[in-house]
Order: sequence, then C-alpha cells, then structure tokens
Amino acid sequence: QLQLVESGGGLVQPGGSLRLSCAASGFTLDYYMIGWFRQAPGKEREGVSCISASGGTTNYADSVEGRFTISRDDAKNTVYLQMNSLKPEDTAVYYCAAAGSEPYHYASTRSGLYDYWGQGTQVTVSS
Repeated sequence: QLQLVESGGGLVQPGGSLRLSCAASGFTLDYYMIGWFRQAPGKEREGVSCISASGGTTNYADSVEGRFTISRDDAKNTVYLQMNSLKPEDTAVYYCAAAGSEPYHYASTRSGLYDYWGQGTQVTVSS
C-alpha cells in the first residue's frame, strides 16, 4: 500500500521551530517531486514549499520564504520541512504530497500535479 505519513507537528511558541517529516512506505521517493501544503481553519489549502525529484530545485510561498527550508533524504525515503521563526499565522494542518509524473528537475506546488497525499500533522503556534 502506497502511503505518506507526516510527523513532527505540535504546539510551539511564536518564534520557535519545528521540523516536519514526510515518510513514504510502499514506494520510494527517489523520482517523485514532493510538496508541502497547509490548510488553516476556514481557509483554502495553500502550497507552502516543494522540491524536485533531483533535489536541486525548491520553491517557497512568499509567506514562508527565508523561514522554512525543504530538504530530502532519499536514503531514508523521507522529506523534511524545517520551520523557523514560526508565527501564529503558520497554524494549520500540514500535508505532504508526492508527484511521480513531473520532470526530474521540476518543482511546483500546483496541487493537481500530486498523486499521493498524507493525512496531515497539526502545527499550532501560540503563546
């Protein structure tokens, strides 16, 4: 069974950090573009960051640029999202997703490109 599982969410104070992990089972991530998305209560899902299958191309939403870093460790079949300087407006359920049909060096957070989605992990930024 092909599955993505997010972990690492939790409650953190403003200015704090969290590292989210996205682990794959049932398939290897080597040739998949990976994206991180989030959805806050009452809001639409938005793309946060993405990384190409090659690992050489990354993109970030303007709202997280300079604070979040996406990376991948194909040996561990895992993609990470390091989140620093967290703000209350970062509060959301965070999802990872995998796209297997995109060019090797391509990265995009267009949600329609993604084939597999995780169940999400809650991130709450509050004092």
